Amino acid sequence: MEHVSNLILIDSDSRRRASISHALAASSIHVEPFENIDELANAWPRSGVIMIHDEAGSIPDLIEKMAADGEWYPIIAFSEYLAPRRIVEAVLDGAIDYVAWPLDSEELNEALARAVDKSDASGSTKLREVMARSRLDRLTKREREVLDGVASGLSNRLIGEKLAISPRTVEIHRANMLNKLGANHTSEAIRIAIEAAMVN
Repeated sequence: MEHVSNLILIDSDSRRRASISHALAASSIHVEPFENIDELANAWPRSGVIMIHDEAGSIPDLIEKMAADGEWYPIIAFSEYLAPRRIVEAVLDGAIDYVAWPLDSEELNEALARAVDKSDASGSTKLREVMARSRLDRLTKREREVLDGVASGLSNRLIGEKLAISPRTVEIHRANMLNKLGANHTSEAIRIAIEAAMVN
């Protein structure tokens, strides 16, 4: 297990933020406290694990921000009350772990090490999905239909027949689609579609 010494703390409650920082000051964990995601985005640390207070929309907002800025950190959500439904939602949103505060520095160290291990194992799947989705959002409805056809292994002629357009028009949509996705090859476009969970 890799030892984590940098904890990026995001919590809008200044008293709790101060008490967490104070509680961990005696341990080997260095805490970088931030009031909110925007404050963190102004000064992304070189490395670390993010521990964010679980509030409505906080984890999806954080992941969107990381995707927009091309940053990636494992995320641990925390709150004072462990509600099973919130834990499930937080993990589905992209958190790697969920802890109850208060917890001692040894428990936190274990949670941080677990987060790094899980993050290394799963890569930044959620981040890649968000980034791929934002790329797909640039496509027109017709370009998405062409991408769908390409991902299904259809030729330009068959895509054209399916969409009732000429193969030449399919070619134009295909070129525009690759361009908007920033993909050099069709295989890259398909990978982006898979990462965006558009293709099963």
